[in-house]
Amino acid sequence: MILREILHAHFPVLTEKSSVRDAVDKMDIYQFPALVLVNPDHEPIAVITEGDICRSAIQQDGVVGLASQPAIEHASKSPTCADVNIEISDALHLMLSSGLTILPVTDENRLAGIVLRTDLIQAMMMDAAEISS
Repeated sequence: MILREILHAHFPVLTEKSSVRDAVDKMDIYQFPALVLVNPDHEPIAVITEGDICRSAIQQDGVVGLASQPAIEHASKSPTCADVNIEISDALHLMLSSGLTILPVTDENRLAGIVLRTDLIQAMMMDAAEISS
């Protein structure tokens, strides 16, 4: 099974102009622990996680002051991405070895979707169940 078969194709993204408040609101509404920031060509340029926001809040003595700041200032730039045709087991290995919570999935360098670790684990378990049946 490859990433194209299991990725979240409908998901929120942020832009270079998005604020931390935009990120928190979308994380809450869509229940994603992290979001991808894209450039005008829809290429992934950064990923911001709940952890990134919490670390910034600790450094700045609270979350309120973060609200209007650009999300990209608190995000990990040049994120690790995977091609839509990568096997799910390879993607899971990449995520686990890199400590990633979200993996942007690209098709010709454009963001095609995202996967979470649980998506990959679930898909591998379903694959194993089908094989053993």
